Amino acid sequence: MKASNDGRVILITGGSSGLGAVSVKYLASQGHRVYGTSRRAEFPSNAESLHIPLMIPMDVCKAESINAAVSFILQREGRLDVLVNNAGIGHAGSIEDTSVEEGKAQLETNFFGVHRVCHSVLPAMREQGSGLIVNIGSIGGLITIPFQGFYCASKYALVALTESLRMEVKPFGVQVTLIDPGDFKTSLTANRVFAAASQNASVYADRQNAAIRALERDEQSGADPRDLAVLLEKIMEKNGFGHAIWLECFSKSLRCGSSASSRRRCSRNSSCLTTGSNGIA
Repeated sequence: MKASNDGRVILITGGSSGLGAVSVKYLASQGHRVYGTSRRAEFPSNAESLHIPLMIPMDVCKAESINAAVSFILQREGRLDVLVNNAGIGHAGSIEDTSVEEGKAQLETNFFGVHRVCHSVLPAMREQGSGLIVNIGSIGGLITIPFQGFYCASKYALVALTESLRMEVKPFGVQVTLIDPGDFKTSLTANRVFAAASQNASVYADRQNAAIRALERDEQSGADPRDLAVLLEKIMEKNGFGHAIWLECFSKSLRCGSSASSRRRCSRNSSCLTTGSNGIA
């Protein structure tokens, strides 16, 4: 089956919960052909009678799984217009309490997972001469949050990867955008993984727990995930922006340009999009 001219063919990783799940449903409701991914999903047996949106299996830590999902979409649709790299995990714990293995697990999903999926979709996007890749970062990729050092490191690294990729693939008609959201009320709060050594026996335990409780309060009173789905559609309409920073962000206090780090990020991009609860500014 080949895609019709109505709507875009969209792949959203990490589409079973949180920002991903809401974006899958919203963009499909706007007439796009949306494929979300989940490690627990299965490929359907009858691809000709599928309803959209469709959840398909993908583990961003396994290249074979990614290639199978991308091949399924290309065979069914004939093209892939938009990739949203949303899959990620949240790791908490002091640097000292975090083992090398735990740190690697954070980077395998949040950083190398993005690279693996980009590596899989780019040949098709280059061949068709068009495409949009949207990487979902975090305000933690602009400011560093204590006891989330490896999470922040993965998101800082994603900024560099996105900026380099944007310059490399632009001549092929492929656009690349980074969104750095702040606080959203999602399942990330409940699913946060803690370093094994970070519990009560840790010398950091009291300060860590206080910091995480404050963060969780901000997250649970954060923005509606649907707002980010609307932003994704606006970015698609514009065929990409350089860097989108969500205005309602960490601790409700940071604003675009309010720190040296974020000012540097914005000044290096030709179009820095700031957004808030009222939409694109």
